[in-house]
Amino acid sequence: MVPTVTTIPIQHLASGDRLSLQVYRFIGASPGKKAYVQANLHGSEIVGNAVIHQLLEFFSHLEDSQLTGEIWLVPVCNPIATNQRNHFFATGRFNPYDGKDWNRIFWDYEKEDEDLAEFAEFQVSHSPEEIRQNYLQRIQASFKKQGDKLQSPSGLPFSERYRYQIQSLCLDANYVIDIHSSSNQAIDYLYCFQSREESAKAFLLNRGILMNEYDGDAFDEAFMKPWLALEKQLAALGKTIQFDVESWTIELGSGMEMNPDSVKKGVMGIKNYLAQKQLLDCPNLPLDNTTSQLVEFTIKSQIKQYYAPAGGMIQSRVQLGSKIRSGQSLYQLLSFNREGDLPQLIEVMAESDGLVFSVAKNHAVNEGEYILSVM
Repeated sequence: MVPTVTTIPIQHLASGDRLSLQVYRFIGASPGKKAYVQANLHGSEIVGNAVIHQLLEFFSHLEDSQLTGEIWLVPVCNPIATNQRNHFFATGRFNPYDGKDWNRIFWDYEKEDEDLAEFAEFQVSHSPEEIRQNYLQRIQASFKKQGDKLQSPSGLPFSERYRYQIQSLCLDANYVIDIHSSSNQAIDYLYCFQSREESAKAFLLNRGILMNEYDGDAFDEAFMKPWLALEKQLAALGKTIQFDVESWTIELGSGMEMNPDSVKKGVMGIKNYLAQKQLLDCPNLPLDNTTSQLVEFTIKSQIKQYYAPAGGMIQSRVQLGSKIRSGQSLYQLLSFNREGDLPQLIEVMAESDGLVFSVAKNHAVNEGEYILSVM
Protein backbone atom coordinates (compact mmCIF):
# COMPACT_ATOMS: atom_id res chain seq x y z
CA MET A 1 0.00 0.00 0.00
CA VAL A 2 1.07 3.55 -0.68
CA PRO A 3 -0.07 6.07 1.94
CA THR A 4 -1.79 9.32 1.17
CA VAL A 5 0.47 12.03 2.58
CA THR A 6 -0.98 15.35 3.71
CA THR A 7 0.98 18.33 5.05
CA ILE A 8 -0.93 20.61 7.43
CA PRO A 9 0.54 24.03 8.33
CA ILE A 10 0.06 24.79 12.03
CA GLN A 11 2.07 27.94 12.78
CA HIS A 12 3.43 30.84 10.77
CA LEU A 13 6.52 32.21 12.52
CA ALA A 14 7.71 35.80 12.77
CA SER A 15 10.67 34.80 10.59
CA GLY A 16 8.30 33.85 7.79
CA ASP A 17 8.88 30.11 8.23
CA ARG A 18 6.00 27.68 8.75
CA LEU A 19 5.76 24.69 11.06
CA SER A 20 3.63 21.82 9.78
CA LEU A 21 2.31 18.36 10.56
CA GLN A 22 2.57 15.46 8.15
CA VAL A 23 -0.20 12.85 8.14
CA TYR A 24 0.19 9.40 6.53
CA ARG A 25 -3.11 7.69 5.71
CA PHE A 26 -3.38 4.02 4.76
CA ILE A 27 -6.80 3.18 3.33
CA GLY A 28 -7.86 -0.44 2.98
CA ALA A 29 -9.72 -2.09 0.13
CA SER A 30 -12.83 -2.37 2.32
CA PRO A 31 -14.32 0.43 4.44
CA GLY A 32 -14.29 -0.03 8.18
CA LYS A 33 -12.98 1.44 11.40
CA LYS A 34 -10.36 4.15 11.83
CA ALA A 35 -7.23 4.05 13.97
CA TYR A 36 -5.19 7.18 14.72
CA VAL A 37 -1.59 6.99 16.00
CA GLN A 38 0.57 9.99 16.91
CA ALA A 39 3.98 10.53 18.54
CA ASN A 40 6.12 13.25 20.12
CA LEU A 41 3.44 15.45 21.71
CA HIS A 42 6.05 16.26 24.37
CA GLY A 43 9.29 17.45 22.80
CA SER A 44 11.81 15.14 24.47
CA GLU A 45 9.67 12.02 24.00
CA ILE A 46 10.95 10.98 20.61
CA VAL A 47 10.78 7.17 20.70
CA GLY A 48 7.32 7.07 19.09
CA ASN A 49 8.74 8.54 15.89
CA ALA A 50 10.85 5.41 15.40
CA VAL A 51 7.78 3.29 16.10
CA ILE A 52 5.77 5.15 13.47
CA HIS A 53 8.61 4.90 10.96
CA GLN A 54 8.66 1.12 11.31
CA LEU A 55 4.87 0.99 11.08
CA LEU A 56 5.06 3.03 7.86
CA GLU A 57 7.47 0.49 6.39
CA PHE A 58 5.33 -2.42 7.56
CA PHE A 59 2.07 -1.07 6.15
CA SER A 60 3.77 -0.07 2.90
CA HIS A 61 4.54 -3.74 2.24
CA LEU A 62 0.94 -4.87 2.76
CA GLU A 63 -1.73 -5.26 0.10
CA ASP A 64 -4.74 -2.99 0.51
CA SER A 65 -6.85 -6.14 0.89
CA GLN A 66 -5.04 -6.77 4.20
CA LEU A 67 -6.42 -3.57 5.69
CA THR A 68 -10.06 -2.98 6.51
CA GLY A 69 -10.75 0.67 7.24
CA GLU A 70 -8.10 3.35 7.73
CA ILE A 71 -4.93 3.91 9.74
CA TRP A 72 -3.64 7.46 10.23
CA LEU A 73 -0.06 8.01 11.43
CA VAL A 74 1.32 11.35 12.63
CA PRO A 75 5.00 11.43 13.68
CA VAL A 76 6.51 14.56 15.27
CA CYS A 77 2.99 15.77 16.04
CA ASN A 78 4.30 18.81 17.96
CA PRO A 79 7.22 20.39 16.08
CA ILE A 80 7.23 23.40 18.42
CA ALA A 81 7.97 21.19 21.41
CA THR A 82 10.36 18.90 19.52
CA ASN A 83 12.60 21.84 18.62
CA GLN A 84 12.88 23.26 22.16
CA ARG A 85 16.37 23.09 23.69
CA ASN A 86 18.19 24.11 26.86
CA HIS A 87 21.91 23.56 26.30
CA PHE A 88 22.23 19.89 25.27
CA PHE A 89 18.82 18.93 26.61
CA ALA A 90 15.54 18.62 24.75
CA THR A 91 12.69 19.90 26.90
CA GLY A 92 9.39 20.58 25.19
CA ARG A 93 6.97 19.54 27.93
CA PHE A 94 5.56 23.03 28.37
CA ASN A 95 4.55 25.68 25.88
CA PRO A 96 7.26 28.35 26.29
CA TYR A 97 4.77 31.11 25.50
CA ASP A 98 2.09 30.42 28.14
CA GLY A 99 3.72 27.76 30.33
CA LYS A 100 1.00 25.13 29.78
CA ASP A 101 1.76 21.42 29.60
CA TRP A 102 1.27 20.44 25.95
CA ASN A 103 -0.76 17.44 27.08
CA ARG A 104 -3.15 19.40 29.30
CA ILE A 105 -4.70 21.71 26.73
CA PHE A 106 -7.26 19.60 24.88
CA TRP A 107 -10.95 20.22 24.26
CA ASP A 108 -13.28 17.90 26.20
CA TYR A 109 -16.82 17.78 24.80
CA GLU A 110 -18.18 16.09 27.94
CA LYS A 111 -17.60 19.27 29.96
CA GLU A 112 -20.05 21.22 27.82
CA ASP A 113 -22.61 18.51 27.06
CA GLU A 114 -25.34 19.69 29.40
CA ASP A 115 -28.08 17.67 27.62
CA LEU A 116 -26.41 14.25 27.86
CA ALA A 117 -29.17 12.73 30.03
CA GLU A 118 -31.86 13.90 27.62
CA PHE A 119 -29.88 12.65 24.60
CA ALA A 120 -29.41 9.24 26.21
CA GLU A 121 -33.15 8.87 26.87
CA PHE A 122 -33.91 9.40 23.19
CA GLN A 123 -31.26 6.86 22.16
CA VAL A 124 -32.23 3.91 24.36
CA SER A 125 -34.17 2.13 21.62
CA HIS A 126 -31.39 2.51 19.02
CA SER A 127 -28.59 0.10 18.16
CA PRO A 128 -25.07 0.76 19.52
CA GLU A 129 -23.80 1.80 16.09
CA GLU A 130 -26.73 4.20 15.57
CA ILE A 131 -26.12 5.73 18.97
CA ARG A 132 -22.41 6.10 18.21
CA GLN A 133 -23.10 7.89 14.93
CA ASN A 134 -25.68 10.19 16.51
CA TYR A 135 -23.38 11.10 19.38
CA LEU A 136 -20.41 11.60 17.07
CA GLN A 137 -22.48 14.08 15.06
CA ARG A 138 -23.16 16.03 18.27
CA ILE A 139 -19.47 16.07 19.13
CA GLN A 140 -18.48 17.18 15.62
CA ALA A 141 -21.10 19.94 15.55
CA SER A 142 -19.81 21.31 18.83
CA PHE A 143 -16.22 20.99 17.69
CA LYS A 144 -16.99 22.96 14.53
CA LYS A 145 -17.75 25.97 16.72
CA GLN A 146 -14.16 25.79 17.93
CA GLY A 147 -13.03 25.99 14.31
CA ASP A 148 -15.31 28.94 13.61
CA LYS A 149 -13.48 30.91 16.32
CA LEU A 150 -10.25 30.54 14.37
CA GLN A 151 -11.71 32.70 11.62
CA SER A 152 -12.94 35.44 13.94
CA PRO A 153 -11.13 38.83 14.02
CA SER A 154 -10.08 38.23 17.63
CA GLY A 155 -8.57 34.83 16.82
CA LEU A 156 -7.40 32.26 19.39
CA PRO A 157 -4.22 31.64 21.41
CA PHE A 158 -1.85 29.26 19.68
CA SER A 159 -2.44 26.39 22.12
CA GLU A 160 -6.13 26.42 21.12
CA ARG A 161 -5.29 26.68 17.42
CA TYR A 162 -2.87 23.76 17.76
CA ARG A 163 -5.28 21.52 19.66
CA TYR A 164 -7.95 22.17 17.05
CA GLN A 165 -5.68 20.92 14.27
CA ILE A 166 -4.64 17.78 16.20
CA GLN A 167 -8.10 16.86 17.46
CA SER A 168 -9.68 17.43 14.05
CA LEU A 169 -7.63 14.47 12.78
CA CYS A 170 -8.94 11.93 15.27
CA LEU A 171 -12.39 13.01 16.40
CA ASP A 172 -14.11 10.35 14.26
CA ALA A 173 -11.63 7.56 15.06
CA ASN A 174 -12.50 4.32 16.77
CA TYR A 175 -9.06 3.91 18.28
CA VAL A 176 -6.60 6.60 19.35
CA ILE A 177 -3.00 5.75 20.32
CA ASP A 178 -0.77 8.52 21.71
CA ILE A 179 2.86 7.37 22.03
CA HIS A 180 4.87 8.95 24.84
CA SER A 181 7.92 8.18 26.94
CA SER A 182 9.04 9.46 30.30
CA SER A 183 10.73 12.85 30.50
CA ASN A 184 13.07 10.98 32.88
CA GLN A 185 13.92 7.25 32.80
CA ALA A 186 11.10 4.70 32.86
CA ILE A 187 9.95 1.21 32.00
CA ASP A 188 7.46 0.45 29.21
CA TYR A 189 3.79 0.60 30.26
CA LEU A 190 0.43 2.02 29.23
CA TYR A 191 -2.49 4.05 30.55
CA CYS A 192 -5.84 2.27 30.41
CA PHE A 193 -9.39 3.50 31.05
CA GLN A 194 -11.60 1.41 33.29
CA SER A 195 -13.74 -1.09 31.31
CA ARG A 196 -11.05 -1.39 28.60
CA GLU A 197 -8.68 -3.69 30.51
CA GLU A 198 -9.30 -6.67 28.21
CA SER A 199 -8.22 -4.69 25.14
CA ALA A 200 -5.02 -3.61 26.91
CA LYS A 201 -3.72 -7.18 26.63
CA ALA A 202 -3.20 -6.73 22.88
CA PHE A 203 -0.36 -4.24 23.42
CA LEU A 204 1.67 -7.06 25.03
CA LEU A 205 2.96 -4.87 27.87
CA ASN A 206 3.15 -6.24 31.39
CA ARG A 207 2.33 -3.11 33.37
CA GLY A 208 -0.43 -0.53 33.16
CA ILE A 209 -1.90 2.41 35.04
CA LEU A 210 -5.67 2.21 35.37
CA MET A 211 -7.33 5.60 35.10
CA ASN A 212 -9.74 6.26 37.95
CA GLU A 213 -9.32 10.02 37.97
CA TYR A 214 -8.91 12.45 35.09
CA ASP A 215 -10.08 15.93 34.12
CA GLY A 216 -10.28 15.49 30.34
CA ASP A 217 -7.51 17.92 29.43
CA ALA A 218 -5.02 15.25 28.28
CA PHE A 219 -5.20 14.01 24.70
CA ASP A 220 -6.37 10.47 25.47
CA GLU A 221 -8.83 11.71 28.09
CA ALA A 222 -10.40 14.37 25.87
CA PHE A 223 -11.13 11.74 23.23
CA MET A 224 -12.45 9.05 25.56
CA LYS A 225 -14.24 10.94 28.31
CA PRO A 226 -17.44 11.81 26.37
CA TRP A 227 -17.93 8.16 25.36
CA LEU A 228 -17.44 6.90 28.90
CA ALA A 229 -19.96 9.47 30.13
CA LEU A 230 -22.52 8.32 27.55
CA GLU A 231 -21.97 4.65 28.47
CA LYS A 232 -22.58 5.52 32.13
CA GLN A 233 -25.73 7.48 31.30
CA LEU A 234 -27.14 4.65 29.17
CA ALA A 235 -26.34 2.09 31.87
CA ALA A 236 -28.38 4.14 34.35
CA LEU A 237 -31.31 3.75 31.92
CA GLY A 238 -30.85 -0.03 31.82
CA LYS A 239 -29.00 -0.18 28.47
CA THR A 240 -25.49 -1.57 28.91
CA ILE A 241 -23.25 -0.70 25.96
CA GLN A 242 -19.51 -0.59 25.48
CA PHE A 243 -18.87 1.36 22.31
CA ASP A 244 -16.16 0.22 19.94
CA VAL A 245 -14.15 3.30 20.91
CA GLU A 246 -10.85 3.23 22.79
CA SER A 247 -8.04 5.62 23.65
CA TRP A 248 -4.52 4.78 24.84
CA THR A 249 -1.35 6.43 25.98
CA ILE A 250 1.64 4.11 25.55
CA GLU A 251 4.74 5.01 27.55
CA LEU A 252 7.88 3.61 25.91
CA GLY A 253 11.00 4.03 27.98
CA SER A 254 12.97 7.21 28.58
CA GLY A 255 13.00 10.71 27.13
CA MET A 256 15.61 11.87 24.57
CA GLU A 257 16.22 8.21 23.66
CA MET A 258 15.17 5.71 21.01
CA ASN A 259 15.73 2.54 22.99
CA PRO A 260 15.59 -0.34 20.45
CA ASP A 261 13.80 -2.65 22.89
CA SER A 262 11.11 -0.05 23.63
CA VAL A 263 10.69 0.62 19.89
CA LYS A 264 10.33 -3.10 19.23
CA LYS A 265 7.67 -3.46 21.94
CA GLY A 266 5.78 -0.45 20.62
CA VAL A 267 5.72 -1.66 17.03
CA MET A 268 4.73 -5.22 17.92
CA GLY A 269 2.08 -4.08 20.39
CA ILE A 270 0.39 -1.67 17.97
CA LYS A 271 0.41 -4.19 15.12
CA ASN A 272 -1.04 -6.84 17.41
CA TYR A 273 -3.69 -4.43 18.72
CA LEU A 274 -4.80 -3.38 15.22
CA ALA A 275 -5.02 -7.03 14.20
CA GLN A 276 -7.03 -7.83 17.31
CA LYS A 277 -9.42 -5.04 16.34
CA GLN A 278 -9.69 -6.57 12.85
CA LEU A 279 -8.19 -3.68 10.93
CA LEU A 280 -5.21 -5.81 9.86
CA ASP A 281 -5.30 -9.23 8.26
CA CYS A 282 -1.75 -10.55 8.65
CA PRO A 283 -0.28 -14.02 9.17
CA ASN A 284 0.29 -14.86 12.85
CA LEU A 285 -1.52 -11.75 14.08
CA PRO A 286 -2.98 -11.31 16.56
CA LEU A 287 -0.67 -13.52 18.57
CA ASP A 288 -2.19 -16.65 20.04
CA ASN A 289 -1.23 -15.61 23.58
CA THR A 290 -2.97 -12.22 23.36
CA THR A 291 -6.02 -13.17 25.42
CA SER A 292 -3.83 -14.77 28.11
CA GLN A 293 -1.42 -11.81 28.30
CA LEU A 294 -1.00 -10.71 31.92
CA VAL A 295 -1.18 -6.95 32.50
CA GLU A 296 -0.63 -5.91 36.10
CA PHE A 297 -2.60 -2.71 36.67
CA THR A 298 -2.05 -0.06 39.31
CA ILE A 299 -4.86 2.41 39.94
CA LYS A 300 -3.65 5.90 39.11
CA SER A 301 -4.50 7.32 42.53
CA GLN A 302 -2.29 4.65 44.14
CA ILE A 303 0.87 5.73 42.31
CA LYS A 304 3.43 6.94 44.85
CA GLN A 305 5.88 9.66 43.87
CA TYR A 306 8.90 10.50 46.01
CA TYR A 307 10.36 14.02 46.27
CA ALA A 308 13.60 15.18 47.83
CA PRO A 309 13.26 16.03 51.57
CA ALA A 310 16.29 18.32 51.23
CA GLY A 311 18.71 19.48 48.57
CA GLY A 312 21.63 17.26 47.66
CA MET A 313 23.02 14.49 45.49
CA ILE A 314 21.30 11.10 45.04
CA GLN A 315 23.36 7.99 45.59
CA SER A 316 22.69 4.27 46.13
CA ARG A 317 19.29 4.56 44.48
CA VAL A 318 17.38 1.38 43.67
CA GLN A 319 17.47 0.46 40.01
CA LEU A 320 14.67 1.22 37.59
CA GLY A 321 12.30 -1.75 37.40
CA SER A 322 13.12 -2.96 40.93
CA LYS A 323 10.40 -4.53 43.05
CA ILE A 324 10.62 -2.99 46.50
CA ARG A 325 9.14 -3.71 49.92
CA SER A 326 7.82 -1.33 52.55
CA GLY A 327 10.67 -0.11 54.74
CA GLN A 328 13.33 -0.91 52.13
CA SER A 329 15.97 1.73 51.37
CA LEU A 330 15.11 3.57 48.15
CA TYR A 331 18.04 5.97 47.97
CA GLN A 332 20.52 8.01 49.96
CA LEU A 333 20.68 11.78 49.70
CA LEU A 334 24.06 13.42 50.27
CA SER A 335 22.94 16.80 51.61
CA PHE A 336 25.33 19.76 51.88
CA ASN A 337 24.87 22.90 53.98
CA ARG A 338 26.22 26.38 54.57
CA GLU A 339 26.05 26.23 58.37
CA GLY A 340 29.55 25.04 59.24
CA ASP A 341 28.49 21.39 59.60
CA LEU A 342 29.61 18.26 57.78
CA PRO A 343 27.43 17.02 54.91
CA GLN A 344 24.50 14.87 56.05
CA LEU A 345 23.60 11.47 54.56
CA ILE A 346 19.82 11.04 54.50
CA GLU A 347 18.42 7.58 53.81
CA VAL A 348 14.87 7.41 52.41
CA MET A 349 12.77 4.27 52.93
CA ALA A 350 9.84 2.97 50.87
CA GLU A 351 6.41 3.70 52.31
CA SER A 352 4.83 0.67 50.63
CA ASP A 353 5.49 -2.31 48.36
CA GLY A 354 5.61 -1.79 44.61
CA LEU A 355 7.64 -1.51 41.40
CA VAL A 356 9.94 1.42 40.65
CA PHE A 357 8.74 2.43 37.17
CA SER A 358 10.21 5.92 36.76
CA VAL A 359 13.35 7.64 38.09
CA ALA A 360 14.85 11.11 37.66
CA LYS A 361 17.73 11.43 35.21
CA ASN A 362 19.42 14.15 37.25
CA HIS A 363 21.06 12.91 40.45
CA ALA A 364 21.36 16.47 41.80
CA VAL A 365 18.11 17.74 43.34
CA ASN A 366 16.80 20.75 45.18
CA GLU A 367 14.41 20.25 48.07
CA GLY A 368 11.00 19.14 46.79
CA GLU A 369 12.23 17.95 43.38
CA TYR A 370 11.26 14.62 41.85
CA ILE A 371 13.23 11.44 42.63
CA LEU A 372 11.21 8.40 41.55
CA SER A 373 7.76 6.81 41.21
CA VAL A 374 6.40 3.49 42.45
CA MET A 375 3.42 1.57 41.06
